[in-house]
Amino acid sequence: MSALLIVGADHLGKIPSKLASVGFKEVIHISGRKVQQVKREIPTHVDLVLVLTDYINHNLSSVLKKKANEQGIPICYAKRSWCSIYQAIGSCDYEGCPNKKNCQISN
Repeated sequence: MSALLIVGADHLGKIPSKLASVGFKEVIHISGRKVQQVKREIPTHVDLVLVLTDYINHNLSSVLKKKANEQGIPICYAKRSWCSIYQAIGSCDYEGCPNKKNCQISN
């Protein structure tokens, strides 16, 4: 996978570097705090959407799920802890993943 969109949380800390270590080349972050962020589109080059459930409102989560489904982008949900994120992206069923055979997470 190359691009991941994370929605939720104000700061990610070391999460982007840990995601890079498992194969994500680009991490895009949207805090999800502003009401207008519901109108934002998911970038077309994003391979996976990760929603941090403890830092996002229900309406934005629902809109994201609908947009991701329309674009055929897998979406997963996690709390803002590396363990939860690692498990969530490890259960990803993204068939187009170029690293699927060598994935450190799903193996």
